[in-house]
Amino acid sequence: MTLLAQLQLTDSAFPGGLYTLSHGLEAYTQAGPVDVGELLEDVLLHAAGPGDATALVLTHRAVTAGDWDAVVAADRRLHAIKLSREIRAAATRTGNQVLRTATLVFATPELARLTELVEAGTAPGNHAVVLGTAYAGLGVPAHDAVTGDLYAFAASWVSAAVRLGRLDFRQAQATLYGAAGAIGRAAAHALAARGPLDLHAATPVADIMSAVHERAEARLFTT
Repeated sequence: MTLLAQLQLTDSAFPGGLYTLSHGLEAYTQAGPVDVGELLEDVLLHAAGPGDATALVLTHRAVTAGDWDAVVAADRRLHAIKLSREIRAAATRTGNQVLRTATLVFATPELARLTELVEAGTAPGNHAVVLGTAYAGLGVPAHDAVTGDLYAFAASWVSAAVRLGRLDFRQAQATLYGAAGAIGRAAAHALAARGPLDLHAATPVADIMSAVHERAEARLFTT
């Protein structure tokens, strides 16, 4: 049942709103030609891994230990390192959507507690923190949880590339398979984290692209 619950949460059919996100890829494609695979690896290693994936791991550990102050600290730190307004808004919008659905579907006390904190304004409710809470409550091991979530991110990335006309369906699958090494390294980095100060991102060009995307005349995606 634990494996099935994890598969359900990572399935693109789970109503989390990831289909509305390009994770910054749309802005790059609007600026000119881009190597989708190389950019995906860069984002995994320098943003998704040390940022969202690390927050997921820290949240998973804190929820397992019953340390809700640490959950809030990880959530607030993740929110603070997202410099772009649209990225911050997307993380909490998809997070809150997943939280509402997951609380109804899985009905764990951990999700109910996080809902209280988000509704009180104590925690922002970022997507990665919601998933870390859900996985901990469902008994999914941290390694499996973070690896699965990074895979879901990469799958969402190549799906956006297809919709943007940068890859065909076969190229998208080859790109996704080729990202396995970066996913593994990003997961290992996240699992080595010891506290909120290990949660960071270093993608200045992506931040600039996101700011440009906010003001684009035409947009297919919200990020």
